[in-house]
Amino acid sequence: MSTARLSVDPPAPADLKVPPAFAGMTIGLFGGSFNPPHAGHVHVAEVALARLGLDRIWIMVTPGNPLKDHNGLPPLSARIAAVRRLAHDSRIVVTGLEAGLGSVYSWQTVARLARSAPGVRFVWIMGADNLATFHHWQHWRRIASAMPMAVIDRPGSTQLAKASPAAAALARYRVPETEAGLLPRLAPPAWTFIHAARVPLSSTQLRRQGLGLAAPSRT
Repeated sequence: MSTARLSVDPPAPADLKVPPAFAGMTIGLFGGSFNPPHAGHVHVAEVALARLGLDRIWIMVTPGNPLKDHNGLPPLSARIAAVRRLAHDSRIVVTGLEAGLGSVYSWQTVARLARSAPGVRFVWIMGADNLATFHHWQHWRRIASAMPMAVIDRPGSTQLAKASPAAAALARYRVPETEAGLLPRLAPPAWTFIHAARVPLSSTQLRRQGLGLAAPSRT
């Protein structure tokens, strides 16, 4: 991960478009700021591909998390490029589609993708750390009702996630981990918690150590 000063070049137009998808495909949606991306993010994507039997996973690099301060957030183009340098599986597609769709919140992305890609079976992918705070997301129940969800274990978040308000509210819709491969074809709400090897990295920790992407140069 580079600490060099970054340009403020906008993303390529293709990066803002919804990637190609065809009816019958199963596609995971894994969103985040990725500031910076790290091996733990790629690990989540790879676990989801393997355990859910997905055709693709779209890593959606967001313009910015509405629950976080955007001050100093590196440009979208730089974060997209950084994720691509880490993701080597051809089934992992890195995209800035949320900026292209004009989505501020995840529920908007979910609704717009459902309209633009009918017949595609989408699965919402999140780390356990996000399930712990999922109840703070705007209209989080709309996401849970729009598509199945897979929660991938993350270091330090296992118990917090399982005890979270969202997990409690959705408890009756939880699918056993042994049946995770069925999840993409289940009608929502449906979700599962997937235990896997945990990569002890976090974007927050990397930024504190000075190992993140630098803020953009304004000159």
